[in-house]
Amino acid sequence: MKSTVRIKTLATAGLVSAAAVASLAVPNDHAVASPVAHRAKPTVVLVHGAFADSSSWNSEIGYLRRHGHAVYAIDTPLRGLAFDSAYVEAQLKTIKGPVVLVGHSYAGEVISQVAATTPKVKALVYVAALIPQVGDSANSLIGQFPGSRLTPENLRTVPLPGGDTDVYIKADKYGSVYGNGLSKPAIEVASVTQEPIAFSAFSDKATVNPPAKTPKWAVVATEDHAVPTAAQKYQADRVGAHVIRARSGHDVPSISPAAVNRAIVAAADSVH
Repeated sequence: MKSTVRIKTLATAGLVSAAAVASLAVPNDHAVASPVAHRAKPTVVLVHGAFADSSSWNSEIGYLRRHGHAVYAIDTPLRGLAFDSAYVEAQLKTIKGPVVLVGHSYAGEVISQVAATTPKVKALVYVAALIPQVGDSANSLIGQFPGSRLTPENLRTVPLPGGDTDVYIKADKYGSVYGNGLSKPAIEVASVTQEPIAFSAFSDKATVNPPAKTPKWAVVATEDHAVPTAAQKYQADRVGAHVIRARSGHDVPSISPAAVNRAIVAAADSVH
């Protein structure tokens, strides 16, 4: 498990209260490299999902920092929706100015809860993510459409003191369930360094809707074996998110970072 001090500060400069208004989508590095003068960018806060940690955002962190964005990546405890949402909300209190909140996978539930109660969140980016409405759980969102390989035979459970249970993807199933699109060496490493999630988190129900007026982007993975592509698209359309498709398995931040960067920059440019 990670240290209890889970926020990793990737940039400490540029924590401001105004943001650039530029083009909706950024096709290449050259376009991003010319920010609007005299306007500052919002802080981008990255929240990983189940079976991952903050290092899963390494590609996005490098890109965003090169283009002038302050970036934070939070290591969430993966202990359940209420606990993880409160944890992320506490971290956001330490950040000045507007925030673009980005969530991968299970973290889509987390960022939705946080945005509903944290006014500084000005845009949301969902990456192969669950996007709940009140009463939805990870189980119900994943199961809306067939195709998920997050099934009992592909998972390993570890009972914990106190009665909860941790869930891992079996190492030999990691590539087909989560990491399809990664290189074989990357799959081998990720399969043994994955972070577990509490079993109870899968049945936790959302208590609020994502705020309707907050702009949203969704990166939909077209070769996802964990959260079915059809479920991602349905949930994105339901909340009116701008959709960017990525030919990727579930680990989109590592497999298709360019698509994630496009969505984040578009979201940041929407903040004013």
